[in-house]
Amino acid sequence: MSMSRPMPKRPVVAVAGATGAVGREFLKVLHELDFPASEVRALASARSAGKELPFDGCGDVPAGPLTVQEMTPASFEGVDIALFSAGAGVSKQMRQAVVDAGAVMIDNSSAFRMDEDVPLVVPEVNPEDIQWHHGVIANPNCSTIQMVVALKPLDDLSPIKRVVVATYQAASGAGAAAMDELYSQTKDFLDGTPTAELEVSAFQHPIAFNCIPHIDVFLDDGSTKEEWKMVAETKKIMHRDSLEVAATCVRVPVLRCHGEAVNVEFEGAVSADEARAALEGAPGIVVMDDAETCAYPMPGLLANTTPVFVGRIREDVSVPHGIAFWDVADQIRKGAALNAVQIAQLLLP
Repeated sequence: MSMSRPMPKRPVVAVAGATGAVGREFLKVLHELDFPASEVRALASARSAGKELPFDGCGDVPAGPLTVQEMTPASFEGVDIALFSAGAGVSKQMRQAVVDAGAVMIDNSSAFRMDEDVPLVVPEVNPEDIQWHHGVIANPNCSTIQMVVALKPLDDLSPIKRVVVATYQAASGAGAAAMDELYSQTKDFLDGTPTAELEVSAFQHPIAFNCIPHIDVFLDDGSTKEEWKMVAETKKIMHRDSLEVAATCVRVPVLRCHGEAVNVEFEGAVSADEARAALEGAPGIVVMDDAETCAYPMPGLLANTTPVFVGRIREDVSVPHGIAFWDVADQIRKGAALNAVQIAQLLLP
């Protein structure tokens, strides 16, 4: 267990990287869940110090703007929970200061996810793993989170042998500049600029009216690091080294919310009705699946929502025991800020 001190009922919370998209979402989620904080500190780089961020309050903290402070090692004195979304480099730089202060770092970057001494936690899937943290708990990759939330109730029906997933990932997963680029390229395209001539900086190719099967860097085996993350993180979260996972990750011209087409092969027989019932009864999931009314999850209509939405549940007849489904989640919320604050809730006495 951690060297951190006992968690108080009204913890002091620091938000590191408070001015970024996920940092601002942390503040919204703390308010929406009425997290019982006694204080919330907004931390960011020196150039953001002095800025004011809107905050609707939570716990003992009244509504009113938070003044951003420059993040330094001294910023964590008196902090109990540090929610980090400032990039892997900053997380590595500040880890010791957070741990030395007796706080728990809940880190949204890729810095520590695969470290053996760091739990990788999705509260609906493996909440028990927070018990062995040593001052750092990692938030998984956004695309992994929404998939394992749906896999867990299915795995409880019959152990999953193999997962094949294709992701349809929103531009905002690459940051605010990527969203801006989708807007600007769309406008330019509609004004008559050919796709090949659109100005590109956030991605390798134009994102407007296009799909890019390339997220993060390519690895030696031809997969991308985003695909590798889904494979490795799923095995760690589900405690199943033998689980076979194949992923293809694609950036699509959607502003917010990732979609995933998932095919699951089980050890034993699982019907579509059994899968649907298990998903309907699972925490954090909303089943949206009615062919007659054309009800299924769609990214364009689900921004700013908190659940993982699942639809198109059907049997996959290409394998002996197969189920196929489609899931959608807001990757800035459940894929990042919400999951981290739910981890923080697990730490409360």
